[in-house]
Order: sequence, then C-alpha cells, then structure tokens
Amino acid sequence: MSITAARLPAFYISHGGGPCFDMDFGPGGNPFEGLRAYLAGFSANLGARPRSILVVSAHWEAAVPTLTAHPQPPLIYDYTNFPPHTYALRYDVPGSPELAARARELLAAAGIASSADAARGLDHGVFVPFRVMYPQAEIPLVQLSLQFGYDPERHFAIGRALAPLRDEGVLIVGSGMSFHNLRTMFDGRRDDAERFDTWLNGVVTADPERRAAGLARWSSAPAARAAHPEEDHLAPLFVVSGAASGDAGTAVYRDVLLNKPISGFRFG
Repeated sequence: MSITAARLPAFYISHGGGPCFDMDFGPGGNPFEGLRAYLAGFSANLGARPRSILVVSAHWEAAVPTLTAHPQPPLIYDYTNFPPHTYALRYDVPGSPELAARARELLAAAGIASSADAARGLDHGVFVPFRVMYPQAEIPLVQLSLQFGYDPERHFAIGRALAPLRDEGVLIVGSGMSFHNLRTMFDGRRDDAERFDTWLNGVVTADPERRAAGLARWSSAPAARAAHPEEDHLAPLFVVSGAASGDAGTAVYRDVLLNKPISGFRFG
C-alpha cells in the first residue's frame, strides 16, 4: 500500500474488554472473535496506508485535550486481575512528536487550550486493538485524551479543529465501546443494549446535523444510562463525529458480544 494524500475516513471502533484478544477462554472459544476478525481486516478494508494515526481512547481523560509526545511510547497495562502474560504484551509502535505538535497547532487555531505529555504511554484502549489492526507497528501513532466532563459539544469542537489532519494523511480513530456497562455485561439480557444500539445506529447514520443534535442529547436516548452509566467509552465518538465534519456515518461493524449488540462506525 502506498501512503495516501487523499482525505482519510475517520472511525469509531469498539476495542473489547481488557486484553481480550490475547486470552484463552477455554472450550467455549473467545467471545471477542468476531470483533478480532473485524479489526484484523481493518487495514485491508481501508485500502490506503496512513502517514500517521491519531487515537482517542476511552481510558484517558485530562483537564485539557492532551497528546502523547513520546517518540517511542511505552505501554500502560491499565487492567487488573488478568493472567501474567497479558502484562508482557508488546506493541513497539513509534510515536510522533511532530503530529502531536501539529494537532496542538490546530487546536490553538480553534481557541482550544491543549497540552502534550512526553512521558505517557499508550493505554489498552489503544494497544489492544491496534496490535490486531496494525500488527507490524510501523505507522507512527499519537494518543489524544478526552477532556474531563465528557461534554459532547466540547468534544465535537475538538474533533472539528483536528479535521484537517484527515487531509494530511492522518487516520483519526475513536476507541471505546458502543455498550459499556460492566455491571450488566454478563447478565445475558439484551433488551436495554438493543434499544440503545438501535438508537445509536439511527443517529450516527443520519445526516450530520441530526447526528450532532442527537449525540449532544445522547443521555435522553432509550436505555442510555443502562448502556453507559458513564460515557467515557462513548465520548471518543463525539470527537470522531466532529472530525467527520459533513461526512455521513456508516455502520461498518455490528455484532452481538456476550448477548449485547456492539457497533462500529466509519465517516467518509
């Protein structure tokens, strides 16, 4: 694949739970296999090699949008009570202080204060899915934090400010989960998750104005707080929706995981 100069699409992916793709779930098999298959085909389906990648993970919030600026970011094993081998996983992807600086320049031009962190590494919302998506770890990658409070309008604005990166060969990815309620994830029930997923797909694939209006009021959606008691795993979608600008959203991944419908989206 050659490096592209055309506008790249933006994506919201579901990244699973903890180090899910590197777990042995026993005779029943890995319930995350469908998600793994989607992520493994991501690069081929994209059809172009990004110059670099900007990832917004559900697992990092800061007072202002903050970007990793480590040239060779370490990994943050921010999960607990998993087998020892999952704390030795590697993803030796290069960072890009240059991309971090360019993103901060765009945010400043939009009047948005930001910061850079030259010491922080990549959390599992990044390295777990990207080990599957881009296993060769060759494309420079920068992580962007969410902002405390998860305000949708604020995150739309962050995304809009960063949208020009899509014309500069940068792949923008929001990494979360379209359903994220750990208290009910394993209860076998589907009704609340189904109601929210149906609403979410309808809003994201609507015209951009309706999409923005719907996501801004997401907490009034059917079963919203049953699907997201806290919106940390939904908030990356706000950033990506802003970066999508006028591009339509398309559902490119829909599956049932532990009896909960899970979705992923492409813009552009």
